[in-house]
Amino acid sequence: MTQLGSTPETDGTNFALYSGAAEAVELCFFDATGAQTHAQFLANCDDGVWHEFVPDSHVGQRYGYRVHGPWSAESGLRCNPAKLLIDPYAREIEGGFIWHDAVFDSKPGDGRRRIIDTQDSAPYVPRSVVTAMHNPPEHNRPHIPWKETIFYESNVRGFTMQHPAVAEAERGKFAGMRNAEVLDYLRALGITSIELMPIQAFIDEHHLVSQKLRNFWGYNTINFFAPMARYAGAEPRAEFADMVRAIHDAGLEVILDVAYNHTGESGFDGPTVSFRGIDNLCYYRVDEDDPSSYVNDTGCGNTVNVDHPQVRRLVVDSLGYFAEHMGVDGFRFDLATILGRHAHGFSNTHPLLGDISNDPRLKNLKLVAEPWDPGPGGYQLGEFPARWSEWNDQYRDTVRKFWRGDDGSSGMLAQRMHGSADIFEANERPPFASVNFVTSHDGFTLQDVVSYDHRHNEANGEDNRDGHGHNLSCNYGHEGPSDDFELQELRRRQRLNILATLLFSQGTPMLLAGDEFGNSQHGNNNAYAQDNEIGWLDWSGLLDDPDFSEQVRELIWLRRECPLLRMQDYVHNKLPINGGDVEISWVNAAGKIKHDDEWSASKAFTLTISARKQDGTESAMGVSINCHHEETTIRLPATPSHWRISYANGVTSETLVENRTLTLDGRSIALLQR
Repeated sequence: MTQLGSTPETDGTNFALYSGAAEAVELCFFDATGAQTHAQFLANCDDGVWHEFVPDSHVGQRYGYRVHGPWSAESGLRCNPAKLLIDPYAREIEGGFIWHDAVFDSKPGDGRRRIIDTQDSAPYVPRSVVTAMHNPPEHNRPHIPWKETIFYESNVRGFTMQHPAVAEAERGKFAGMRNAEVLDYLRALGITSIELMPIQAFIDEHHLVSQKLRNFWGYNTINFFAPMARYAGAEPRAEFADMVRAIHDAGLEVILDVAYNHTGESGFDGPTVSFRGIDNLCYYRVDEDDPSSYVNDTGCGNTVNVDHPQVRRLVVDSLGYFAEHMGVDGFRFDLATILGRHAHGFSNTHPLLGDISNDPRLKNLKLVAEPWDPGPGGYQLGEFPARWSEWNDQYRDTVRKFWRGDDGSSGMLAQRMHGSADIFEANERPPFASVNFVTSHDGFTLQDVVSYDHRHNEANGEDNRDGHGHNLSCNYGHEGPSDDFELQELRRRQRLNILATLLFSQGTPMLLAGDEFGNSQHGNNNAYAQDNEIGWLDWSGLLDDPDFSEQVRELIWLRRECPLLRMQDYVHNKLPINGGDVEISWVNAAGKIKHDDEWSASKAFTLTISARKQDGTESAMGVSINCHHEETTIRLPATPSHWRISYANGVTSETLVENRTLTLDGRSIALLQR
């Protein structure tokens, strides 16, 4: 099989591009100033792969493609040689994307008819760059087992733009993430795996640029191999690899958030910078009755056509590249339902999901799905293949409802703390398949969950219509920041309650960067366009309330030290394990096993898990919860007979629990151990 992209050898470079639509492919070369020096047509075509060896073309050569072929926008044919195209397999791209009329392959005609645009787009489109091929680097990969994994979602730029220990020149870049103090902080926090928001090359949407905003999150990809130049200096690829190596040396994993569901070329009248001009009907799904119209199951204008074998090859090759050559430890797939979509809907046996699961380059890597998209039948929580874990939004919603005091939510909370067996167990998925989270980049920060009833997205320039309107948040009587000490203390307590619940639940926890010190986005729950102080982490929270972050570290440490919080199997009542057994029970405030009819109104209860090994040794833990506003006394079960308090948020008794009685302040949680 021909190696796609540019592959340098001693005396030249092999260039290869797939286009089943092309009648000819023109390879254009550029110098360091951006001027085109010469061009030539690729001489060979085998099964849609256009290729040729070009002597005296070496590492560092800038290039791009022009695809000659049929152009009929009404028929979905978009070959326009006036448009310079980025090589989909380019491992580095140089130069920024500039919005200009020339980046569009056509202009409006009558009705939906489009007229081909003949302006040369080369001055406004990044160049592909020939890069050296090298053997996979040696990495000290941590190989964190799933049962020990704690994800920490972060944005490369936002994490360090205001970090006091990061030099100005390194802020917002890969170099900032490998800063020694940054890594010392993350290691001390206790998380195991840094989940980085998209770093594959992306562009800013036109409507953002027109408002002097730009894409902050990165879900607008135009190339799946090249690291984003905005996050680097002169050598994005090398700087990204150096960052990964430094994170590994700190004992932490790197998980990449990747968006293969759509591209930055957007809808029918979006820019043509790569895929559309190469082979539109190959890369994108179109309406069967109107091939000029894109299927928009992503809500972003286009949907990548994963039914096409070349698209599947591109996805898996780019994942393999980041795994083998850049050292990453796993991937979180944005709108991952698209990866299993046929024209008729989602299937967890889709060839692409199988290719990702079984590719040897991805062996032992973590695979995490965001198991929904906006298209028909797009919500598929619990339906991904065996190797995959999934973001569990039902966990997020249940925990938020419970702690803000919604009636009837305690039964659902028990299911979520149990690892969401009701969602995953039927498909023989273990508890760690549920990635539990209460906040993520998409929505309120934890500080804002307890400070705002409503979104405040005016800065996005969309009249506050964007972002979620249903946040399951609570401001506790005042919208936004307050000088009221009692209100501040209540909000602080609720943040700890929520994080303690997250870390005391079965499954895989994920924290949002900054929640451990009270970072706020001032009520903006859709900060995708806020590459500024709204979206950047405000590290002053570490100084304002250092005890809070210390308490979060304690919660993480307790989880890591208590195996019963990290079960690898679902336990219903009692489960035989390794010659012993594990037993789980839910106990009401009177110390009795809860009955089904108690859950609807229950707001004070205890979860206990006890284990007896074959040699007779025993261990036990309990999580006692009081969601009442007032102090409540909880009676613990008779077995075990002695408990000690490992963590207390509102516990008024001593460290050792006397007479099986525990008094909890209003809105509080405690971790007990035998």
